[in-house]
Amino acid sequence: MSRRRRLSSAGGALPQRLRAAARDAPERVLAVLLAAAVGALVYYLAIDLFPYHSVNDDEGVYLYQAAMLLEGKLFLRPGDIPWEAVRPWFFVVEGSGENVRMYGKYSPVAPAIFAVGRLLGDWNISLGLVAAGTALGVYTLGAAAFDRRVGLLAVLALAGSPLFLLTSSTFFSYAPTTLLNVAFAVAYIRAARTGSLRWGAASGTAIGVAFFARPYTAVLFALPFIGHTLVSLGVSWRRAGWTPQFRGVLARALAIAVPGAAFVGVALAYNAVVTGDPLVFPYAAFAPNDGIGFGPHEILNYERDYTPALAAETTVTITEYFFTEWVTAGRIGTALAAVGVGAAAWRERRRIRGWVGTPSSLGSGTLEQRFDPADGMQSWEVAAVLLAIVPSVFLGEAYFWGTHNGLRNGLIDLLGPFYHFDALVPVAIFTAAGVAFLARGAVSTLCAYTTRRRARLALLVVLVLAAPVVASAELAVVEEPFAANAQRTDSLEATYEPFGERSFDHALVFTPDPYGDWQAHPFQYLRYDPGYDGDVVYATDGGPDRDLAVLAATNRTPYRFTYRGVWTGAATPVNPEIQRLRVLEGESVQARTTLGIPAEATSVSVRVETPEGYARYAVPDAARTNETVTVAWRIGPDAARAENLRFEGGSRFRNVPLAADGRGEVDLVVTFVGVGGSSITYRQEATVESTPEGVRVVWPPETRICRLTTECGSEGTWVGSDGDYVAGVSVATNASVV
Repeated sequence: MSRRRRLSSAGGALPQRLRAAARDAPERVLAVLLAAAVGALVYYLAIDLFPYHSVNDDEGVYLYQAAMLLEGKLFLRPGDIPWEAVRPWFFVVEGSGENVRMYGKYSPVAPAIFAVGRLLGDWNISLGLVAAGTALGVYTLGAAAFDRRVGLLAVLALAGSPLFLLTSSTFFSYAPTTLLNVAFAVAYIRAARTGSLRWGAASGTAIGVAFFARPYTAVLFALPFIGHTLVSLGVSWRRAGWTPQFRGVLARALAIAVPGAAFVGVALAYNAVVTGDPLVFPYAAFAPNDGIGFGPHEILNYERDYTPALAAETTVTITEYFFTEWVTAGRIGTALAAVGVGAAAWRERRRIRGWVGTPSSLGSGTLEQRFDPADGMQSWEVAAVLLAIVPSVFLGEAYFWGTHNGLRNGLIDLLGPFYHFDALVPVAIFTAAGVAFLARGAVSTLCAYTTRRRARLALLVVLVLAAPVVASAELAVVEEPFAANAQRTDSLEATYEPFGERSFDHALVFTPDPYGDWQAHPFQYLRYDPGYDGDVVYATDGGPDRDLAVLAATNRTPYRFTYRGVWTGAATPVNPEIQRLRVLEGESVQARTTLGIPAEATSVSVRVETPEGYARYAVPDAARTNETVTVAWRIGPDAARAENLRFEGGSRFRNVPLAADGRGEVDLVVTFVGVGGSSITYRQEATVESTPEGVRVVWPPETRICRLTTECGSEGTWVGSDGDYVAGVSVATNASVV
């Protein structure tokens, strides 16, 4: 073709393309606006519904890793600080002594995305950006599979899903990985339609990064596209052999595969750096039996033999749960999605009849005649590939025991079946297609009896009348999980209230350990800087030896965060308190504790305990009033004792020796016994260290009150100076260096 003819041809095509672009411009602008609105909604939910994060403490893991990336770190190095006190939830520990290093069990991809929000001024901005990007991608896929109006409706269907809203508003890797998967799908379709190797490379890059983020999730999403590529290659080869057409399809496949494989290599290289083995992912280093496959599985203290029967039972449960409670409008939304699948089949009914009527479509040439990779990826191909994502996700996740574990621990009840988050993409698109099919069918039917204008008006009336039904169904699926999460947020707000009233400067805060020695589990809102050099370092309260080591290593102003009540995973609130701690040091420490006498108490006994033994004392009249009992107790460099009480026979010690190694606790235990043997015990536990100059005591002691036992554990009830546990109960204590 001559240069003039090429220009003439291009000149004729250009105005046509411009007209098409102008025609599509309003929908594209509206799509951008809708996507931005979705992002704004998710951002609002993140700051309003989850200001302290959800009760799934994995969020803290991702945010710790994001903060580490912002400081150029892959590892936490606590140095002299005992790592047991500062080990974050789901972090792997390597090394010993001062050479300990810790790394998170998750890939750094999602943390890197979250770090973008922090760079923009607010962590939550990244959540809004991810949600907006996913919504825009869903619009593009909907338009490719059907048309742009379906794409617009798909954005609304996506935004109406409780699973999308809740998961997107929290700092997990599911939504960012879905964004990458959607970007892969969009670029793949673009490459298949245009033959562009650049779009192919973009597609491969996106799925490669998605693999780095969540390998199994990315593979399940990509399987239908891999199938489409293989069919395209097979059809092209059978049709013409080694021709430019086949080479074009092959080049496109390689353009996708090469960068995809390169990022698989990056993931393996990351493994080699952090775990020491390219084939051992960090999550496997943390819990080797927590992964895909059947057989024995284990994570922390939970074990289960994951059998095919259990997998089938779990999959049936989660499928029903997903399609009835976590998609837009629940069952109505699912029904509309089914209509959308039927609409896609109806659109291609002639093609389907041609395939079904031939025993072997591939052998007969029917498939080659109706499927031509050289013509680009047709709408029916896009719809078929998107639909295939649903079984790929649900059947693939059946091979992973995590869904069963999520159902067991109740997290899926609160946040939805997040392992199946990718399935929302095709479901939203087919839901939109179902709405469009019914609307167009209604207008087409009515046009046989009236004008198109009146038909559209009648449809509008029907939609207005149906709106309350759909809204009611949407409210039914949204209300319960939103209310449950809001309740926990209220409890967390009460828990963290003391932190809102106080600012720290070079502080050390000891935190409770209802779940064991984990930082940010359950209190993931409280996180220290990765370099241990911020305004505050949080350390899990432990034994005397460890707490004293933490105090010595950090040399910070100490505080103790504690609470009264039983920790229930924020299902119910607790009464928190932050206590300023002092380290009293001298020849000895003189303490004075005044305790309220509980109502109906008839007798009282006092014990001073150390790891070496105890002494029991009687309370003389001089030490009590009608309402209180006062105990004066002294902690010296070698022993502790009560000074204003009468020593009772039968105890091994009058002066109780301190711990043999010089570090331990001195406990004051005061038990009041009432009618019928009921009892209330006050227990004060002071951390003590013997020194060459005398003694060091961390003050005030931890104070707890419990019923019917003298051992008040962390699950017991604690009462502070304004105690309101039982009528008459109160605590007042002070100490001075002698």
